Amino acid sequence: MKISLMKLKVMWRRFRRSSPEYNDHHLRYVAQIQALMRRADPFASWNERANWMIDIAQWLRMTPRDGIPDAETWERLRHQRTRFLLDWLDRNRDTKRIVQATLQKTLREAVGPELFCVTGLPREPAFFSELWERVIRMLLPRPPGKQDLSTLFTAMFPKPADADWLLGLDQNTLTRIWKLCADEAIAHNYRQQIDEALTYLVSMIIAVGVGSEFRQRLEPRMPLQATPFFALRRELEKYLLSGVHDESCLRSVRMLVAVCQAQTDRIYADLDEHGVSVSLVYRVERMRAQLTRMSRLIDLRSALPEEESAAQVHALLIDLIEAHHHRSSVQGLAGRSFSLLARKMVERNADHGEHYIARDGNEYRAMFKAALRGGTLTAFTVLVKGILPAGGTARFFEGAFASLNYASSFLLISAVGGTLATKQPAITAPALAAKMQSLDTLEGLRKLMQEIAYLLRSQAAAVFGNLMAVIPAMLVISLVFIYAVGSPVMDPAKAMASINSLSLVGPTPLYAAFTGILLWISSLVAGFADNWFALRKMRESITHHRRLVHALGTTRAERCAKWIERHVASVSGNVSLGVLLGMSPVLAQFFGLPLDVRHVTLATGTLTAAVASLGWHSLLTPEFWLAVFGILGIGALNVGVAFACALALALRARDVPRRVQRLVYRAVLRRFAASPWLFLFPEWRESSVEPLPAQPAVEQPPEERRTGSDR
Repeated sequence: MKISLMKLKVMWRRFRRSSPEYNDHHLRYVAQIQALMRRADPFASWNERANWMIDIAQWLRMTPRDGIPDAETWERLRHQRTRFLLDWLDRNRDTKRIVQATLQKTLREAVGPELFCVTGLPREPAFFSELWERVIRMLLPRPPGKQDLSTLFTAMFPKPADADWLLGLDQNTLTRIWKLCADEAIAHNYRQQIDEALTYLVSMIIAVGVGSEFRQRLEPRMPLQATPFFALRRELEKYLLSGVHDESCLRSVRMLVAVCQAQTDRIYADLDEHGVSVSLVYRVERMRAQLTRMSRLIDLRSALPEEESAAQVHALLIDLIEAHHHRSSVQGLAGRSFSLLARKMVERNADHGEHYIARDGNEYRAMFKAALRGGTLTAFTVLVKGILPAGGTARFFEGAFASLNYASSFLLISAVGGTLATKQPAITAPALAAKMQSLDTLEGLRKLMQEIAYLLRSQAAAVFGNLMAVIPAMLVISLVFIYAVGSPVMDPAKAMASINSLSLVGPTPLYAAFTGILLWISSLVAGFADNWFALRKMRESITHHRRLVHALGTTRAERCAKWIERHVASVSGNVSLGVLLGMSPVLAQFFGLPLDVRHVTLATGTLTAAVASLGWHSLLTPEFWLAVFGILGIGALNVGVAFACALALALRARDVPRRVQRLVYRAVLRRFAASPWLFLFPEWRESSVEPLPAQPAVEQPPEERRTGSDR
């Protein structure tokens, strides 16, 4: 019966080889395979043999002459090439023996621990060193690795799609490839290298897990030898020495790997409460990746049957390809790290700055009144800016004086409880992220639209209040300046140049959008400052500072620490905004970029001062009205660009899919186009308090009937 089945199999192969499709592939591939297999030489140098293996892998994924087909056809074609190559070797036994000897000698001489414990994992101990290493590796050619299996593996599978090709190979093809490339001696050699990789990985995990920055964030505190990381090393050494079939040691190692992964989850919980560190986040992510790789290697080592072991090897190779391409790019490293950092920063600042959000009519009026104070003080900022020397000093000192003027003005506005229009508070992104729990539902999207309306109304109230205060305040200051000094705030040439610089026709929209980005960056600085204050535990440090307690007393030192914690974000945001507005044009012009800043309140004050300097007849000129429309565009772009950046940060922090992101952007634009006043003015009926319905009287027991004086 067995002989009959084998005869039928041979007949089926001959029948397939006689088909036109098979003959076409035979004629196309035979010449290429013969040229490749002729280069096989077990006595060649290791680099020559490695390059030959890379060329074989490149031939398997070579694009057809008639163009790139669809994904399914392309995968079928590559699998067909693989099977055809194996069939050709089966028919040419002499060539197969040479090819097999070349492959096995290359794999026997290759050093493999780095493939299992380094490929696809972060190499450096810190984020910025890893970032620099990847940039260098991307720009400069890599040196040839002498007998390095990791370098050979990454060169043979240079594309992420190679994992899909390997995943699509059937078990029979994988078995044929394994018999061609390896034997028992090679398998035993790689088991030893897997043991070395496990030892290396557990050493790297211990180096981070027992560090002070890691241990201080875990409760309860325990001695070093009692930590699960040291226990993992002890159990792993026992498992590696005991043999493959020791089930008790295997269960202990797997349990401790899970415990160590749970410890990293506790680190994330601590980061949510006490601030975020880029370096610590990177190390925790690195440890999680190393623990995952340990689990994969332990599963491969403990696989008993031959079929199960082959499946584990297959899964490990796919994981190595995916991890290498997922973690080797600079963009991927920065994207993963800063996405996690954005989420932690958003969650950390979610309870700061609620006074910036006007949710009803009363809060809208309060925001408007605060903006009136801010606009009045901004008029003095414009005055100082107008009398500062321009052109007579170095550009750096002009920017430094402007930064000092802006920063001191913004701090004064904040000190008197005022508000500066378009200034993006650190609460914007956290407030948006808090409403992104269920964007795939209509109710979740409605809540997000409502929060966006609240935030934009707050910005609109600040803009309206600033403009209504800065115009009369600037007129009064200009008249007082004329009577006191005898000359206007600006000379006619400077006044006319100021009006033309605000014209809608020109670079004003570009400058306004650039200023919106600066406003958003200042909000990030405020959030980072608040996060840094919490991460370094500065409140506790100030509260218990010996000299401060001796000078102020315990109670006053504690109040001082609370005041600093409450205002560190606001002060940092105001100072950073002043520096950005003052120094950004100087730095841009230093690099040859013709960029400037246009803030709606400062621009309005400048236009008012220019008109007061030129006289009332300037109101009838077309330049004035172009400047008026330019200011309207400045206000819209300041708010729109800064808010769009904050919305993008919140979406990134919540890992919202791109499809849902596009849905959110379209929903905001449609809502604004349909009813723009909802984003500018409050719904006054929200602030009205309706009387509660009368409750029916409830008869009380005699002992509970008491008069007000008894109570």
